[in-house]
Amino acid sequence: MPDINYLNDLVTQVRRDILRQVHKVNSGHPGGSLGCTEFFVALFQELMDRKDGFDMDGKNEDIFFLSNGHISPVFYSVLARSGYFPLEELNTFRLINSRLQGHPATHEGLPGIRIASGSLGQGISVSIGAASTKKLNNDLHIVYTLCGDGELQEGQNWEAIMYAAGNKVDNLIVTVDYNGQQIDGAVNTILPMGNLRAKFEAFGWDVVDIKE
Repeated sequence: MPDINYLNDLVTQVRRDILRQVHKVNSGHPGGSLGCTEFFVALFQELMDRKDGFDMDGKNEDIFFLSNGHISPVFYSVLARSGYFPLEELNTFRLINSRLQGHPATHEGLPGIRIASGSLGQGISVSIGAASTKKLNNDLHIVYTLCGDGELQEGQNWEAIMYAAGNKVDNLIVTVDYNGQQIDGAVNTILPMGNLRAKFEAFGWDVVDIKE
């Protein structure tokens, strides 16, 4: 189990990776990536029960789906530093013919990537499908997903949230990056969503607030 000093050092290194990736091509989304660095490091280095190597079926291990795929720089960095692919490949971020595009995609077979995320708002639905499959297979492992607060303005999320509670999909943990911003401005300016905690609880979810 990594100690706290190792994790803190890794957080710093991942942030360096993020800035280098985005600066090299003058393209990308550094803000969301930097804000979620601790989450990714803790998830992949401390929380998830992962097998050696990578296969798409994800049987008998915890699995993760990224819904807000524009924060790919942090995802790529943590995957590389968790042994999924060589660190040198981070230098190819957003280049032509690279496996590391702006939004993660599956067609190039990059280890660690389970869904393409160019269209936001689908991660919770996909995660519910994976979690339900694990329950059918008597696989006791957990499915994790991360989504942005802005993409929760899409109705598909709330159908999924209602479905998960109604069908007792209790092997799923959804984390919302509640930063109050989306591509066009502040979430409360574009489409206010009120009290997200109260909304999730109204649909029958257990909610934990994590604040820095």
